[in-house]
Amino acid sequence: MTRFIHLAKKLRLAKKGKQTRWAPFWTVPKIYGKGRRVHPGRHTVVKRFWKRTKTKV
Repeated sequence: MTRFIHLAKKLRLAKKGKQTRWAPFWTVPKIYGKGRRVHPGRHTVVKRFWKRTKTKV
């Protein structure tokens, strides 16, 4: 990789990185109710790991 990353590519990579984060913790009781314990990662739409799936950026 080069030393200099163009701003457009950096912004695209930042967006992809934000998409793979877990959903906020407060979404679990909002969706399922107070008693149910579910991992907030289930509410994340895009599930991607940097080693497993590559992006076309």
